[in-house]
Amino acid sequence: MSRKEAYQKKLQAQLDEWDAEINKLKAKADAAEADTRLEYYKHIDELRSMQESVRNRLAELKASSDDAWDDIKAGIDSAWDSLSNALKSAASRFKK
Repeated sequence: MSRKEAYQKKLQAQLDEWDAEINKLKAKADAAEADTRLEYYKHIDELRSMQESVRNRLAELKASSDDAWDDIKAGIDSAWDSLSNALKSAASRFKK
């Protein structure tokens, strides 16, 4: 397995895990009071948007040549970090 393939599998596994976490947050939002629910939904929409951005970049990575994937990887890593941080932040807000 090439480094590119290993990286793709790692990204896909993490995206799947984050999807499950976002679904758990949505379930908490569904059970929250009306005013809190709207705030939670806003955060969930932002997370889904960021997740979609990472998925699009993963698709670009899959379509890239083995030589060009290092250039794409930097952009993915940045989007990845943003999504990770946003998910952690949202999870901590939902615990309150």
